Amino acid sequence: MKKPPLIWLNVILFASTLLAAVILVPWRGITHGFDGFEWLTFVILCFFSGLSITAGYHRLWSHKAYKAHAVIRFFYALGGALALQNSALHWSSDHRIHHKHVDNNVKDPYSAKMGFWYSHIGWMLREYQAHRYHDYNNARDLQKDRIVMWQHKHYLLLTILMNIGLPVFIGWLNGDILSMFILAGVLRLVIGHHTTFFINSLAHIWGKQTYTDKNTARDNGFLALFTHGEGYHNFHHIFENDYRNGIQWWDYDPTKWLIRLLSYLGLASDLRKVPQERIEAAKYQMQLLNTKQKVGHLPDADEMLAKLQAEFEQLKTHLAEYYQAKKAVLDAKRKQVCHIELKAQMEISKIRFKLQKHNWKMLTASY
Repeated sequence: MKKPPLIWLNVILFASTLLAAVILVPWRGITHGFDGFEWLTFVILCFFSGLSITAGYHRLWSHKAYKAHAVIRFFYALGGALALQNSALHWSSDHRIHHKHVDNNVKDPYSAKMGFWYSHIGWMLREYQAHRYHDYNNARDLQKDRIVMWQHKHYLLLTILMNIGLPVFIGWLNGDILSMFILAGVLRLVIGHHTTFFINSLAHIWGKQTYTDKNTARDNGFLALFTHGEGYHNFHHIFENDYRNGIQWWDYDPTKWLIRLLSYLGLASDLRKVPQERIEAAKYQMQLLNTKQKVGHLPDADEMLAKLQAEFEQLKTHLAEYYQAKKAVLDAKRKQVCHIELKAQMEISKIRFKLQKHNWKMLTASY
């Protein structure tokens, strides 16, 4: 099968920036060195561009996981241009298709089943999506956002200003344009590109399928460290409209923290969270499937599977009862009616659920 034509602009961009980073950074570091302000600028711009992609392009515009003030959207638009990953409109349109047709080698723009190279960067090097490159029908809501459309219309100019003009200007202020451009311009861009691309590639290969096995997405806390919290990808693919990716307090998800901070400051609103009951139900369902696979080949598999299923059904029952009781208490509080009895019922349900969770944990751990 004949491959589509190369997109030479992308080939040259990715190859030249990577080559420049590999050669120029050590050369400049050895012959001249980088000062503290240059490293600080590098870190700040890494976070600015990275969070503009994760909090802006991804969770705000692609998934509408929350609403953001126009000032914040404007900064996301600038940071997105700095990240040099196409306009917010185009990026979000591609990403929505990815979620709708995940792992479909024909329809998913960066299907992981096409292999690591393809999903990481190969899909951008050839005209694989030429037939729909300017089709944004799945992002009509974004076409009503004046900031999104302003960025889309002036994207080329903005990328030049942000990727060349900004580091050059900061370097001029600091007295060393070349060092600043190499570090905060070139190296920052290459790192930003490939850490984002790892979510399309590595995060569909390496990690755990905690909540679903319906797609290749994996949860990987290590990847989250380099992707501003995007490494909890299995969770994201089943609960894509949640503003969080790392749902535990200890999960490294600075994108979540930024969105929450913005909400405290009145600059973000309508933060969407998947009900905890649905999250736990999905997790236990996967634990059931994984444990069934472990015991399926054992001599007394039928007996074990029956016991496992019975415990799982009890777990589901106690899960539903607890969250129903909790909801009843919250509803009563809102209506300002007496909820003492409801609260007592909730506590009983909570204890039963907790005990059953313990039983379930011990049972699944024994196989």
